Amino acid sequence: MKKLLLTALGLAFLASSGVARANYIPLQQSSSQQAKDTTPPSYDMKPQSLLDLELVNKKLIQLAEAIPQEKYTWRPAPDARSVAEVFLHVSGERYLIMGLGGAPKPEGFNGKEYEKSTTDKTKIIEELNKSWDYTKAQINSMSNADFAKLLPKLGPEANAGDVIYILVADQHEHLGQLVSYARDNGVTPPWTVEAQKKAAEKKAAEAKESEMKDNSY
Repeated sequence: MKKLLLTALGLAFLASSGVARANYIPLQQSSSQQAKDTTPPSYDMKPQSLLDLELVNKKLIQLAEAIPQEKYTWRPAPDARSVAEVFLHVSGERYLIMGLGGAPKPEGFNGKEYEKSTTDKTKIIEELNKSWDYTKAQINSMSNADFAKLLPKLGPEANAGDVIYILVADQHEHLGQLVSYARDNGVTPPWTVEAQKKAAEKKAAEAKESEMKDNSY
């Protein structure tokens, strides 16, 4: 996107849990470059962001199910978030980031207390699914014109599409964090286990096929 620095703005907002306000400097292009590029955009952000976020949520749920309940209070350092807190942080940020674009937060949602609201695995998985349903509904309700809606409070050229971009980047960041947490606790991500299983099955099938060819001579 042409407004990449907005990502840093969004992440700063998330770190401080305050109102996102900063000077925003758009990526500059020469007038000749702009004149030459007459090809219409081929990336449709609405379906692509929904697909991407859905896949991330699927992996988050798989990790949440794979990590044992007793590990939900584990944290890599005293000043770091626990497993439970990171999962709830991911869930809560869906509400907070969508709020940058004007989406209403769920009734009763308290961003300051949400991360420490529970360590129960079942409840956390429910919260992940609930916040994903909310996010999906909010993005589906946006028209293409809505994605281009300017949000001056975030920057002079910032728009609602940038908010979705921030959300996608943020969710991937914390998925990577949780993969690291899982591996530190001896849990291999389920999708990696499945890939390894398929690779082993393919290797075994190839070996059997090779053996059959050798025996046919």
